[in-house]
Amino acid sequence: MSDDVNAFIDTTIKTHDVVLFMKGTPEQPRCGFSGLVVQVLDHLGVEYVGVDVLQDNDLREGIKVYSDWPTIPQLYIKGEFIGGADIVREMFQSGELKTALAGQGLIEA
Repeated sequence: MSDDVNAFIDTTIKTHDVVLFMKGTPEQPRCGFSGLVVQVLDHLGVEYVGVDVLQDNDLREGIKVYSDWPTIPQLYIKGEFIGGADIVREMFQSGELKTALAGQGLIEA
């Protein structure tokens, strides 16, 4: 992974409370898994930044190296890697995601 890609990922995660590295954009997801995470985040009413990894192959591969996670989407909250679509769905269904976001002051409890 190039230093530029690593710096971009690092800065993006540290600059924004909630970041979703995804295929497509929040307004137009380009895969079902990205769309699922967008639906969950929108349902919870949390503000987040979507980063379209399809715009840059180095970024798409770089985020996998950065997180040591092989798939996209990838959700970060307050700089911490949360997981991909399956983990986000499970955390949403159990209420754990809402609790985590509320605990960080990012949504109302």
